[in-house]
Amino acid sequence: MIVAVDGPAASGKGTIARALAARYMLPHLDTGLLYRAVGLSVLRAGGDPADAAQALAACDFSDAALHDPQLKSEAAGKTASMVSAHPEVRAALLQRQRDFAARRGGAVLDGRDIGTVIAPDADAKLFVTASAEVRAQRRFDELTRMGLAVHYDAVLGDIRSRDARDSGRSAAPLRMADDAVLLDTTALDVEAAIAAACRLVERAVHKAANDGDA
Repeated sequence: MIVAVDGPAASGKGTIARALAARYMLPHLDTGLLYRAVGLSVLRAGGDPADAAQALAACDFSDAALHDPQLKSEAAGKTASMVSAHPEVRAALLQRQRDFAARRGGAVLDGRDIGTVIAPDADAKLFVTASAEVRAQRRFDELTRMGLAVHYDAVLGDIRSRDARDSGRSAAPLRMADDAVLLDTTALDVEAAIAAACRLVERAVHKAANDGDA
């Protein structure tokens, strides 16, 4: 079973995807980490994430790089949004993601274009979203818990900027797949969001099985 979980920054898609992977005992890939690894590599080399050639050169990294704790930093997040706008970078990382989705038994992947590009034939597709204000508050709370001095207005501005970049890019823009199910987590806590996601996945799988028997 392949489960695609898409959505904007801080919508809760990563938490939901990890919970689904645990529930169904499937491997999980946060595809955003791939772009964060590229962006962070460019930064550490003193380069410019907005430069397509430099970003492309940073795409050849080992899986070990995906465990770097700095990938969770705000700097990595900002550069990920920048490098992901380069068609060359998306093309370079495409097969890596598709190979993960094609694992025996299935997988759960979360990102911005899983249901539309990476795994268009996924058994279940969720598009997880929430209002920009709620997503900013979640990110603000997360960064504050990490001991970082941040301002809510700045976090909200960054969320909106990322939304604009992700939705407006020419290569695989963030959008809800035609056959995906919308899950708005604005008014849901973590437990309720996960429970709703499980119900939606089971409904999608059940529907697919019934359609196959028709």
